[in-house]
Amino acid sequence: MENWANELPFVAITISDKNGKIIDMNQRSVITFQSSGGKQLIGKDLMDCHSQRAKDMIEQMMQSPQTNAYTIDKQGLRKLIYQTPWYENGAFGGLVEFSIVIPKDMPHYVRG
Repeated sequence: MENWANELPFVAITISDKNGKIIDMNQRSVITFQSSGGKQLIGKDLMDCHSQRAKDMIEQMMQSPQTNAYTIDKQGLRKLIYQTPWYENGAFGGLVEFSIVIPKDMPHYVRG
């Protein structure tokens, strides 16, 4: 059960520490970012992989831990990008990004 994240078929997970260093990637993340170095990105600075606009957002998320979520279309796939802080024993540990492939016409339900 310890490697459950590596076999998620449509979910890339990238984790950074509180200083913005990439500390882990699941297999889908390694494949997604292969052209940028893949697994070699572990240990690299998150800021090196982003535009200035994204760097500003990451910096803001690091200084005042908060969630950033949006959808994109990239290479014919629609994705939900969900970037959020993670914690260890209540202390800010860094950021985790979930990049999830979603259907183009995904239903939305209002419940409760």
